[in-house]
Amino acid sequence: MTNTKRAAPVRPIVRKLAREARDGTLSRREFLALASTFGASAATAYGLIGLSAPARASSEGTKGGILRIGSRVIEIVDPRKFAKTEQGNLARTFCEPLVRWEDDATFAPVLLESWEVSEDARTYTLKVRPGVTWTNGDTLDVDDVIHNLRRWCDTRAEGNSMATRMAPLIDTATGRMAEDRVERADDMTVRLHLPQPDITLIAGMVDYPALVVHRSFDDDSSLMDTPLGTGPFELVSLELEYKAVVKRREQGQWWGGEAYLDGVEFIDFGADPAGMVAAFDSGEIDANEDTPPDYADALDSFGLVRQERTTQNTIVARMRVDTAPYDDIHLRRAIQKTVDNRIVLALGVDGDGTLAENHHVSPAHPEYAELPPFEADPAEGFAMAQAAGHAETLIDLVSIDGDWRTATSDAIAAILRQAGFNIRRTVIAGQTYWNAWNEYPFSTTAWGGRPLGVQIYALAYKSGQPWNETGFDDPEFDALLDRALAEPDAEDRSQIMAQLQTILRDSGVIIQPFWRNQIMHHAEHVHNYSRDRYRELHLHEVWMDG
Repeated sequence: MTNTKRAAPVRPIVRKLAREARDGTLSRREFLALASTFGASAATAYGLIGLSAPARASSEGTKGGILRIGSRVIEIVDPRKFAKTEQGNLARTFCEPLVRWEDDATFAPVLLESWEVSEDARTYTLKVRPGVTWTNGDTLDVDDVIHNLRRWCDTRAEGNSMATRMAPLIDTATGRMAEDRVERADDMTVRLHLPQPDITLIAGMVDYPALVVHRSFDDDSSLMDTPLGTGPFELVSLELEYKAVVKRREQGQWWGGEAYLDGVEFIDFGADPAGMVAAFDSGEIDANEDTPPDYADALDSFGLVRQERTTQNTIVARMRVDTAPYDDIHLRRAIQKTVDNRIVLALGVDGDGTLAENHHVSPAHPEYAELPPFEADPAEGFAMAQAAGHAETLIDLVSIDGDWRTATSDAIAAILRQAGFNIRRTVIAGQTYWNAWNEYPFSTTAWGGRPLGVQIYALAYKSGQPWNETGFDDPEFDALLDRALAEPDAEDRSQIMAQLQTILRDSGVIIQPFWRNQIMHHAEHVHNYSRDRYRELHLHEVWMDG
């Protein structure tokens, strides 16, 4: 895939950000994220701080072969309602986003050719990439983009998390896209007019629910039935919890060239990682999507290639503030105080990660604010529960079955039990768990990384949002978050983030023990196989020996 380089004049705000980066008042990561948000290419952004953009690894591959990936195979009906990365990895083979989040924290155009953002972050001009065709022969144009914006803004569509990301475009009276905020400038240009500044709109377009569908896709459509796409592959078949098959695109030419692989098979071996290990051992698969830490050594012993990287992926043990007994902040704080994240890191993922701080913002996020360290104390935590009248209260911790999430939940429960809490563990099989993942009173959920900390807060903790699984509802938090979303100045936004992080941690709604290192394995005959920050697989450059 090749991205058009945007050679537009450097914006004054980007030059200002570059000065701050050179002066050391702005981190390089934050500068790169903000500069690309305001429309600067990676080459331009790096040049402004005296560096060269990292070269994309490339090699001349061999065409042909079927890549077999061990991965859960679940339904892919409507991208805006996707809640799991496995859905995105399958659908992304034939559907594409407008923008991609790169490893260096910049944003790169995909179905957009370029974009510009006004100095006040209230006007976005999006240029559609020319020469892109759908697999039915239609040409991608601005009507497709507006159609997707309209769908993303529909708050009435249950499970549509894109509405959170597109909030500035929504008419709160109707719950739909405000038509006067989206201007069709010409056949290949759309201009967005925001009522208030927002620096996260481009970042919101890189997430896996932001895959772009054809203009004919409506509320009754399903990608499994009508898999129209612009990507390098075509969907051939999908059998839930068994196998999905895609082939190299035959219906029209992909704008990015041509994939090396003849096709890809996603094969589901169930929630127990032992099935995936056995599949590698018997030669049934060439690669996986994720290796649990306690299975990594076994796969290493097979002579597979191991890839490992630090990420902003994590797990939270969250309590719903609208459900007893967790509506009592004293109990939530007592539970949080009891759990030593160092022990959970060691037991949950064999220490393969870095400690988190119970506020869901990573030091890798550009606007991260350093807070005083959180000090766990099991004895003090249980004393707090006793003082609040919860010495005998049943604490039921729910988790999915079968992998590191189960082990992490077991570790949290064991710490609470040892401290004196009346703790019960409930373990639920995969699909049954996901049917109600955001409804359990106290449960663990894995979260993927996002480019900006404010994005995570808007998705997961702003009141009334589809992915707000804690039911957290704090007017002060919401008001501060709105300010942070609108603030392009790094120092000012970091000060707001310090307040937000403190409010969330002090609320006791989550135990967030670690940021997880992520491991994946593949056979030696597979090349260019990797996964980016979102756990996204991009398979158009993958090739195989022979």
